[in-house]
Order: sequence, then structure tokens, then C-alpha cells
Amino acid sequence: MSGLGSMVPFSQTEPPQSFGAFPLPSARNEVFFKEDDKAALRNLETFSRAYHQWGNGIEGAIEEAYRSCFRTYVVQGRFFTLPLPFAENDERSELAPTLLKIQGGGKNSPAAIWQEIDKLIVSDDFNRYLTILQDRREKVIIFDLATRRWTWTEDLYEIARMKARSYKGLPHRPYVLVHGEAVTLPDIYNYIYCIGRVGIDCSGFVWYILTTVARQAGINLTEIVRRSFRSLRITDPTLYIGTSFFDSKNPEIEAVPDRIGNLAPGDIILFRGTNGQAAHSAIIQSINIEKGQIRYLQSTDEAPLEERGIHESYIYFPPNQKDLSLKDPSLVWTQKRYAPFPGEFSSPFSDDGQRYRAYPEFGGGRVVRFKVFGKVKKILEKKGP
Repeated sequence: MSGLGSMVPFSQTEPPQSFGAFPLPSARNEVFFKEDDKAALRNLETFSRAYHQWGNGIEGAIEEAYRSCFRTYVVQGRFFTLPLPFAENDERSELAPTLLKIQGGGKNSPAAIWQEIDKLIVSDDFNRYLTILQDRREKVIIFDLATRRWTWTEDLYEIARMKARSYKGLPHRPYVLVHGEAVTLPDIYNYIYCIGRVGIDCSGFVWYILTTVARQAGINLTEIVRRSFRSLRITDPTLYIGTSFFDSKNPEIEAVPDRIGNLAPGDIILFRGTNGQAAHSAIIQSINIEKGQIRYLQSTDEAPLEERGIHESYIYFPPNQKDLSLKDPSLVWTQKRYAPFPGEFSSPFSDDGQRYRAYPEFGGGRVVRFKVFGKVKKILEKKGP
């Protein structure tokens, strides 16, 4: 037995009515709340603001921007907090009939991406997908990124192949084995990424955090970078800000020796690829010297299934050891690396630490900083809630 699903077009103006899934109401939603309820929810939202945990400085500002990359939905009567998916223009296109584009090129703002995800979550097609997932029958879901459609098969041979780790999928046609049980967060992520074709890539996420934090300090980072591109007549640099830009000799960026004592919130961690160029970027949110902990944030799908997309990661080191380099093998990088879909080729590195230390012939990973962020930090430290 097999079947076919297709995405509801984005051009629809009125999403179909559905009780299978919907965004969690907020205090601004008139449909779900009376005034007393909305006031209580506003108080809860205020309490959940990042500055209650991280203060009013740069750490709190980064955390606040990070939290905007998550949204809670009710799906089949259960609460799921979804991260923005990782998505990059043209990835998985090597065997596809056409280049696979992402809405916004992987650089859209979280607000714009959430608008599209909201439409997906209430679509008839998504609810059909939920029904197929939970019909108590094992099957293989086959996504087609080029057509933005999905199919399924209950062929016993195909199921056995997946169980035997004999993966038949292609980069643009990932296969997923499901068991007909309750919907999981990875199930929802798979649909949003494969059918919605929305998300944010690693540098798009880092750039969003940087510009949002700088804006809180009254600084327009986009304009600063645009001026450095003046000779190229680029009016909006956002689409040109990739990981390679962070690794460039742009006058607004400076290298930071990667000893722990030199690091600061807002610094960008760069991981190299096989050609020696920066291939992935992440941003430091906090450094706790006394506890021996660095918290950094990133967007990637080479992670455990529940962590794909935007998520936090940690580095642990002996407390008060400020002179250690991020390349020191004694540091513990907790972020494990896995294939985006089970059965695909996995990363050659088991964790982010291995990846950061990789390619020593090119210098390995490095840390950079926008020069203006020293000023940003000082302004935010003086700024009240």
C-alpha cells in the first residue's frame, strides 16, 4: 500500500480550518482568551523574558533574539516547541532535477519564516500527514524536495531495507521509517523542512542574532557592513552575509585569539571545511569562567534528530583556566554530530570539538568579532530593562 501527499499552496489567503494542529495562542489572540486570561498570559510572557535569567546586558540580548527562533504549537492535543529549521539554498541539489531554493535564501527573519510555518501547520495536507503517521502501521515516508510532495509505502521489502540500514533515499528524496505511533518533534520538523522549504542557514542565524542585538544598542550593523561594500554598490548586504564573509578580511571584523580568556558574547566561532575555507558558523552567548562553561548557539541539521535546526551547545573546561585554547583536546564539546536523516552519510566528525580542531593545515577553526560589538556591549550594560 502506498499514497501521495502534496503541500497546500502558499498563495492561499485563508488557511483551511483544522483542529489537528494550531499555533499556541498568545496574549494578543482575541479568539482564545478573555481579558483576565490575556493579562495573566502577558505576565507569564514577561516573566519568561531572557533578562530575568541573563540580565540586561549582551548575554540577555543574545538570548532574547535566540528565543524568537522557537515557537510552541498544539499538534494532536500535545504541545511541541519547534525550532526554526536549518535550511540552505541549493543544498541537496546534487542529484535533483533543479536547484533547490529556500524561501528567503536561508536568510529570512524568524518572523517571516514563522508566518509560513503557521500556514503549514494548519494545512489540510499536514493533517493528512499526521493521520498517516499515526495509523498504527509501519511504513516508509518518502519526501521529494524538488516537488514539495510526500509519499508513503508499506511495502515490507522497503521497510526491511530501512531496518537493515540499507538506505535507498537520495539527498533530495529522504526516506524516513515510521511506526504508526504518536507524532514526534522530528516528524514535524521533517515536514516543515521538506515540504515547506523554509528555514535559516548557519550564517543567516548568526547574522540575525548580531543585527538584533546591535539594534537594541541603537546600532545599525547592516548599514555598517553596507558601507564596507560600497564599492560593489550593494544596497542590502543581508543576502551576501555568509560564513565566508565572517572569515574575510572585511575591515569591520577582527580576529580573536581563541584562548578562553579572550572570548566574549557575540563572538563568532568558525569551523573550516576540506578546502580550508570556513564552512560553518556559530555565535557565543555566554562564557562562565568560574563554572568552566561556554554556551554557543547555532543552526545546523547535523545533530541528534531532536536538536536539528537552531539549538544551544556547550563547551566545558576546567574552571578558571582562561589560557586554554578552544583547540585544546581537554575541552569537552557536548554537541554531537549525526546525519540529518537516519541512513544518510554521517558527518566525519563525532562532535563539534573534532570539527573545530580539524584541518590544522589551514589553521583549524577560528574566532572572529565585529569591532563595533565592544561598543554594543558597553551600551547594553548601561541600559535598563
